[in-house]
Amino acid sequence: MTTAPKKVTSSPSSNREEVPVLWFEEFGIADVPIVGGKNASLGEMIRHLAPKGIRIPNGFATTAQAYRRFLKFNGLDVTLRKLFTGLSVEDLNQLREVGDQARALILEASFPEDLDRAIRDAYARLCEQYGSNTDVAIRSSATAEDLPDASFAGQHETYLNVHGVKGVLEACRKCFASIFTDRAFYYRHTHGFDHLRIALSIGVQKMVRSDLACSGVMFSIDTETGFTNAVLINASYGLGENIVQGAVNPDEFMVFKPTLKQGFRPILSKTVGTKETQLIYDIGGSKSTKNVPVPPSERGKLALSDEEILELARWACVIEDHYSGVNGRYTPMDMEWAKDGITGQLFIVQARPETVQSRKKKLSLRTYRLKTTGKRLVSGHSVGEAIGSGKARLILDLRGMGEFQSGEILVTDKTDPDWEPIMKKAGAIVTNQGGRTCHAAIIARELGIPAIVGSENATGMLKTSQEITVSCAEGEVGYVYEGSLPFEVSEVPLDKLPKTHTQILMNVGNPEDAFSLSAIPNDGVGLARLEFIIANHIQAHPMALVHFDELTDPKVKAQ
Repeated sequence: MTTAPKKVTSSPSSNREEVPVLWFEEFGIADVPIVGGKNASLGEMIRHLAPKGIRIPNGFATTAQAYRRFLKFNGLDVTLRKLFTGLSVEDLNQLREVGDQARALILEASFPEDLDRAIRDAYARLCEQYGSNTDVAIRSSATAEDLPDASFAGQHETYLNVHGVKGVLEACRKCFASIFTDRAFYYRHTHGFDHLRIALSIGVQKMVRSDLACSGVMFSIDTETGFTNAVLINASYGLGENIVQGAVNPDEFMVFKPTLKQGFRPILSKTVGTKETQLIYDIGGSKSTKNVPVPPSERGKLALSDEEILELARWACVIEDHYSGVNGRYTPMDMEWAKDGITGQLFIVQARPETVQSRKKKLSLRTYRLKTTGKRLVSGHSVGEAIGSGKARLILDLRGMGEFQSGEILVTDKTDPDWEPIMKKAGAIVTNQGGRTCHAAIIARELGIPAIVGSENATGMLKTSQEITVSCAEGEVGYVYEGSLPFEVSEVPLDKLPKTHTQILMNVGNPEDAFSLSAIPNDGVGLARLEFIIANHIQAHPMALVHFDELTDPKVKAQ
């Protein structure tokens, strides 16, 4: 059972950087150098937002200094420095070989006695709060992760449903080893970080039993348009890794912040995802978690009630307001949430600043438009508003990465951080799985390339070397067209538009364009064309709803 954290105090220390373990409540967002960005944010929320009613599972973190002492205790600071001499991350074979050796050295190393004892004692005290042999999530938190200039999350490993002190120690050692995964090497090289100057903190946090309920991702900004007055929530059954990795097509909810803060219930949209699989505890199995099919009867249901959607959205507003105050500027947030299937309570398990829309300089409006249309092959959630064309390249697993050529369109089932080296060379991305908050979508936004996620059948419809056009310029639904279609790009400098004496009000027909249109300088909406809203969004004639029982076509009634 997961409850709100109780007060857990540790022995006083004059220098927190020197102790091997700290409880979440002992640090905050200013302590990134000590516990990394992920853990520092958890501490910040427990200290300042838990008193405001936001539930965060309790836990503790090993410090960056503990990691450095671990390396020095085993002589790895010298051994690894020699191993990394001459390493070229562009040579994938060498990268894989060096990474294997580095991880093996970490996994064979021993913890210093004080670190070993500190982890054992802290886990024992966590069990006093939540029950013996309590289940925990063990996450890596690098000292440069989740910072504005180092925004790619997910470079290091997370272990879920870990039980017992032996399991905790083993997972902690694996977290230390994950700082030397191939993707982490590539990431540090790209961002100019020395491989041995980055330290790793480990967060040990009580699990939320979302394997018995649902979980997801939430943004306090619209991820596609940068519209600041919306909360975007994705939800799927089971543990949250499936949504983050894009392994499922989740439900999607949109809430309007200004009227939410006034006490209203402004859920703008609710979209049902297919939610075909869920990640659950592997009770008695060889692994800690496993994916199982969701019963067909449950897939068509929404994972969250209206009350739960509104509670999460209110939390998003509180979290955003707090971090904006701390940073002294508007700071939209990227959050992970989970629902406990035993207690029915919602929890926030991670929060970090959003790093794409919030960093864009909205000095110009760039618009893409297809000059002609062709045969539509695939559709899905559009990511961004751009258009890209080129040859498709189907890659179903990482063994095919070496075949990918710069500028090709990556077509695959889903992506994770291991795919980033070829994603950075892609002209566009198309995936079978995932929602607008999955890994492929996040990286596509950061790279500024069009992507279509959650298409369900892209790998079955598209072929390697086939000329295709990926269009995300037609609203929330993106399309893959046959052939290389011509398109045009127009750009209007918004900072140079003159201020008019009269008010400029907008005439909005398609509600799907409302968020992006808000970026155009205007004084409000003067007219929303009801007939266009019905045709474009509702897509059912009002009289068909009035006389529903008289409809004879079963397909029309189902629609």
